[in-house]
Order: sequence, then structure tokens, then C-alpha cells
Amino acid sequence: MTAAPADSAFAYQGGELALFAAARNWRRYFAAHLHRHIGGRVLEVGAGCANSTAALMTAAVTGWLCLEPDATLAAAIRGKIAAGALPPLCEVQVGTTQSLAPGELFDTILYIDVLEHIEDDRGELRRAAAHLRRAGRLIVLAPAHQALFSPFDAAIGHHRRYAARALARSAPAGLRLALCRMLDSCGLVASLGNRLVLRSAMPTAAQIALWDGCLVPLSRLLDPVLGYRVGNSVITVWTRG
Repeated sequence: MTAAPADSAFAYQGGELALFAAARNWRRYFAAHLHRHIGGRVLEVGAGCANSTAALMTAAVTGWLCLEPDATLAAAIRGKIAAGALPPLCEVQVGTTQSLAPGELFDTILYIDVLEHIEDDRGELRRAAAHLRRAGRLIVLAPAHQALFSPFDAAIGHHRRYAARALARSAPAGLRLALCRMLDSCGLVASLGNRLVLRSAMPTAAQIALWDGCLVPLSRLLDPVLGYRVGNSVITVWTRG
């Protein structure tokens, strides 16, 4: 989500959240790479509709704060908690990292397809690092390859896509790189097709179903063969201390 002052009304303009809610294979895939890094008290920045929250939850989690600047989306998360779709250890706060109390600390901080929406991404990571406990993990999942920036990226408020090496080097002071790998090599082909041929500002439900049902399972087989060096998304994990 795009960073906004804590006291301002914010409404997310992207229309992709409902579409990607159906991408269950993709969420299970990236979650499998992140589970061992997630535990303790967790902060999920820009939680959106909390589509990824349940997939990322582990037995090592003791608390989970969904931080979301859009009050309507935050209310939807509260509804999921009340309905039992999310565990009761989850809570919701409307705002951004600028809204957090000084000294409020977390063991894990997550940016799941969020950092690319924030104009000052380096400043955002510095703010997040200030709320990270010793031995805590700062985790980013983001779209890869600026050359693939398309009308779809622009339509949903992306400021950029990321090169893996550049993202890995953007860690705030005091954090060290624990993991950096690319995922979804087959999805990379689909994004290239959209960038060069379709130039679509929004995928259809059928396209999402094809990608999630066919390309993601193929990527799960191909990505390790490629050494996780090729993909449509990049995941990066930094640790403190």
C-alpha cells in the first residue's frame, strides 16, 4: 500500500485484490519459502484483505498485527477474524508504520507485494527496521524486473519492480541478508507477454486461474532447477544482529 500520513483518510485504488484472492497455489508456494523465517510477534504492513495472512501463519507465531491504511480493508480483516477465517491472535490497526508507537517491537515484519507501492521504499524499510527486535526478520516479497513494468503495474499503483541484487542491497543499517531468491519462472513468461503484447491494465479472472492453476505448479518444479535465479517475483529476508 502507498504510505500515507497516519491521520489522513486513505482508500486503496488498486482493483487486483479480489482477483488475486483466488491465487491459492501462489500463496502456498511463496509461504513455503517464508515459513521458517516467521515467528513471534508479527507485523504485516499493508495487509490489504489479509489474503496472505492465513497462508503465512505458523505455529511459532504469538501475535499478528495487520497494519492497513485503508479503513474499509481493515474492517474486512476484522470481519474475517470475527468469522474465524483468521485466528484470534490476529489484530488490526488502521495506519502505516508512521502510526506505530515508538518502541513498539516485532519479531517478524512482512511486506507482501507492498513495498513497490511505497514511493520512499528505502525510508519505509528504515522505519520498519526501527521496530525490529534483535534477531528479528524483515521480509519482502515484490515483483521483479523493472523492464517488465506494464500498464498493470501503473494501474495498481506500483512505483517500481525490483532487481534481486538491488533489493538485497537495500537493507537498512544493522541488518544482514539471510535469503534472496526469485520465484515463479513460468510467470515471468506471462508477464513478458503482457508487457510486449497484451499491455493489459488488469488481468482477467481466467488469466489468473491459468497462471495459478498451471504456471505456478510448473514454476515450483522449474525454479529449483534454475537455482531460484529466474522469476517474476523476488523474496528477500534480512535479520537483525
